[in-house]
Amino acid sequence: MTHLPIAPILLPFLVGTLLLALGRLSLPAQRVLALVSVLAQIGAATALLVAVSGGDILVYRLGDWPAPWGIVLVADRLSAWMVLITTLLALWALIYASHGIDGQGRHFHVLFQMQLFGLAGAFLTGDLFNLFVFFEILLIASYGLTLHGGGKARTRAGLHYVVMNLAGSTVFLFAAGLIYASMGSLNMADLAAKAGTLAPDMLGLARAGGLLLLAVFALKAALLPLHLWLPAAYSGTSAPVAALFAIMTKVGIYAILRSHTLLFGDSAGALAHLFDPWLMPLALATIVIGTLGVLAADSLGRLSGYLVLVSVGTLLTAVAVGTNGIAAALYYLPHSTFTAALLFLLSDAIRRRRLQHGDGFTPDADMPRHALWGGLFFAAAVAVTGLPPLSGFIGKFLILRAVPDQPWVWAVILLAALLAVIALARAGSQVFFNSQAATVAQVPKPGACAAELALPGVSSARELLAVGGLLGLILALTVFAGPALDYANATAQQLTDPARYISAVLGGRP
Repeated sequence: MTHLPIAPILLPFLVGTLLLALGRLSLPAQRVLALVSVLAQIGAATALLVAVSGGDILVYRLGDWPAPWGIVLVADRLSAWMVLITTLLALWALIYASHGIDGQGRHFHVLFQMQLFGLAGAFLTGDLFNLFVFFEILLIASYGLTLHGGGKARTRAGLHYVVMNLAGSTVFLFAAGLIYASMGSLNMADLAAKAGTLAPDMLGLARAGGLLLLAVFALKAALLPLHLWLPAAYSGTSAPVAALFAIMTKVGIYAILRSHTLLFGDSAGALAHLFDPWLMPLALATIVIGTLGVLAADSLGRLSGYLVLVSVGTLLTAVAVGTNGIAAALYYLPHSTFTAALLFLLSDAIRRRRLQHGDGFTPDADMPRHALWGGLFFAAAVAVTGLPPLSGFIGKFLILRAVPDQPWVWAVILLAALLAVIALARAGSQVFFNSQAATVAQVPKPGACAAELALPGVSSARELLAVGGLLGLILALTVFAGPALDYANATAQQLTDPARYISAVLGGRP
């Protein structure tokens, strides 16, 4: 129990390093080692969530240096929730990748483990500078994963992704510098303790640093107007990478939520509610832009990317509301993550089975076992649009219930859901019903990698296992909605009362 907070960070780091050292290890052996690692991470994340579910906050002091001078890892309900969601998502993305995509380039499994290392560190760190460090780790790994397999379109989309995030990293350093100059610390608990007593002449620097932080986290979350990189990057990379990247925008949302409630919460004095004027308008605008992108999308991959934007806007709308909205967002967050990953995997499976036009909305020959894949697509569409009876409906209902006196929020969320239903119905009808007879001239589309083409009439067991696993998680979130909602409500209460977090990290220091 003493070392439990560092386990989700240490496991992927050690396995990734081992895979790199064993460079000559066969691909099947790499898959087994990576799978065992992810299963162990799920076990560690589950144990961590159980340990903090009663309200305890676990603090791990590296080198036994006390805060705020030493590096600390902090596990509370929120961070444990995010780590568990990440590891569960990683399991099914890894299984799908082992269908053959992981063999299209070098070091896929090394990069995959390092991505998990950076994600776990970002969720568990208690220090702003180390949040920057873990951001860089997960971003460097994500650059390699985005470009894995090569190709002109993938390289172009990856370049935009790299440039935007490098710019964000630079701004993060400026933000951290301004906050350190004004408060003399980067430990989150220490900053929260000092914010309410900040000298008037330092308020300007602190506000500037806080708003720069919001800009950085908004870029990571793909919040308008810093969203343009996401649809191309997510639809351009391989399906299991896009599925894993479904949690990447949630890192930005997590950082916004943590800063919003801890650094700039009710007890922050003149800095209290620093993000409030920006969050709601930008979140609603992101829903609108994402919905327009969904309607304009010409392929399943692009449509899935824009649906991620809609979910980002929906989540941050809920975060901007307050405690009840945060609780609703924490329940809706895993649903939106798993459904986005499910759509990316289904888009790829469908693309591999259509001879000419892949996942584009253009008539093509009937794919093998089209009834099976059409049924899976229908289930995913029901989940992603928030139709009953799945967890998306419960999550959106809770978000709307948290804003009873704001009809424009209802209008935006409900209209976006309706238009998403229309867009997905159009996509399904174009892909599964608007078919044409196969001809001799219909051969696999030029440039397609042989490893990506499915044999006619054959369904990959690993593809179906990964898709079924994600559907199972969505069903589990629906069936166990009661316990999940209880946990989300308790987490929201803990976030909006940061005194215990501060006391746990600082050990009673004023």
